[in-house]
Amino acid sequence: MANDKKVRKEIFANTSFEETRIAIVEDGRMAELFWKRQSSGNIVGNIYKGVVENVLPGISSAFINIGLDKNAYIYISDVLGSQRDPIEKLLKKDQEVLLQVTKDAISTKGMKVTMDVSLPGRYLVFTPFQEFIGVSKNIENADERKRLSDIIKKITTDADMGKKGCIVRTEAEGATEEELERELKYLIRLWESIIGRFETARPPALLHRDMDLPMQVARDILSDDTAIYMLDNKEDFGSVQDFVAKMSPDLMDRVKLYEGKTPLFKAFNLEKGLEELRKVKVELPNGGSIIIQEAESLCAIDVNTGRFTGSRSQEETVTLNNIEAAQEIARQLRLRNIGGIIVIDFIDMKKASNRQKVVTALENAVKNDRAKIRILPITRLGLVEMTRERKRESTLSLLTEECPECHGSGRVLSSETIRIKIQREIRNLTLGRPGGALRVILNPMLADLIRRKHEIMEKNVQRSFKIAADPQLTWEDYRIVLE
Repeated sequence: MANDKKVRKEIFANTSFEETRIAIVEDGRMAELFWKRQSSGNIVGNIYKGVVENVLPGISSAFINIGLDKNAYIYISDVLGSQRDPIEKLLKKDQEVLLQVTKDAISTKGMKVTMDVSLPGRYLVFTPFQEFIGVSKNIENADERKRLSDIIKKITTDADMGKKGCIVRTEAEGATEEELERELKYLIRLWESIIGRFETARPPALLHRDMDLPMQVARDILSDDTAIYMLDNKEDFGSVQDFVAKMSPDLMDRVKLYEGKTPLFKAFNLEKGLEELRKVKVELPNGGSIIIQEAESLCAIDVNTGRFTGSRSQEETVTLNNIEAAQEIARQLRLRNIGGIIVIDFIDMKKASNRQKVVTALENAVKNDRAKIRILPITRLGLVEMTRERKRESTLSLLTEECPECHGSGRVLSSETIRIKIQREIRNLTLGRPGGALRVILNPMLADLIRRKHEIMEKNVQRSFKIAADPQLTWEDYRIVLE
């Protein structure tokens, strides 16, 4: 569903030092981020000729070699043929198949693929293995839906597509019959060339590569409500200009080349927003906060009131805080590209009507998200379970790796725990050895904290010792030197 209120979009694309970053800004706030690195190219949308490596009837799945480091994974629902048949009847080892990547490899999991290929254009999605011909549900105006429905039925009949399908995208609102017909012919020609390559290529082989990231954004996001699409790379700017000139010439004036001396993301205050993506705690405007904890396939979000004050009763205060949190959670999920299962712990509300207000606020806030989202009803404890489609790894996974000190837990031993541990080790080391000087060498910050309890420690271990600092040592690393 589309939002009633038109959102003013700005798009900024920065290409430098082996990576492309594209930020989507909505009503002055960063709302979505696309990231592509040369070292890990995005392959979602690519079409391959693959070979079935092994079929696993127990989990109704198969692994297919498409020529990459990891085999691709396919579930029975993505295999063409009768869904009533078991997968071992539909796929055989060494069988050659045509596949499209629907999800990037994430963590230890390989990429996910489907045999139900789709070719997206700016206005249409061509589906060669589906017979359905229709209009996107996001186009809500009844007259416009009928106009587009009549056009697509006419041009698909004229094109004599046979048992092939086509869906009119939301972006086609206002498009002419000529524009839709031109794109349909282009997509049919593209499909015929892919089939031609499939028949002659030796597997595993890449048959079709999806557009580069700046072009994908021009195809999928650039629209009438986009104020500007600014790129700082001349080559990308030229490619996007050529594409827009052919597909949507009325949007040509929105595409601009940035030639300023200050880096693009810094000039438009976007770098600061990127730095905040690592934060676990996100502050809300009225004093509340949300805590975001990502795991591999589940994300837990905790809502806190903090200093939030703004209404007469506690119930109203909590409800307003939860509504504010719901709006920010929707933004953060999209911005951080968090997918999978998401559990949100809103603050308890006594009234069922207030709980429903919060769910409604969350549903409205995710309407601009292009990922498929399912939200379950809120529980009496204030828990909301939802799922968000995941096509690529989250922004946090892309930006960071496991901390070698805390091993991904996000926590280290407290100074008090380390202090008691040191006392225990000193006692064990000096048992039966009364003489000799003793030094404890620590991380400088920890050394300052432990010096405050130096006398107590000496009394506990019944031994005098010196405390020294070494900046090379990490927080939990220390040395006890007995001389």
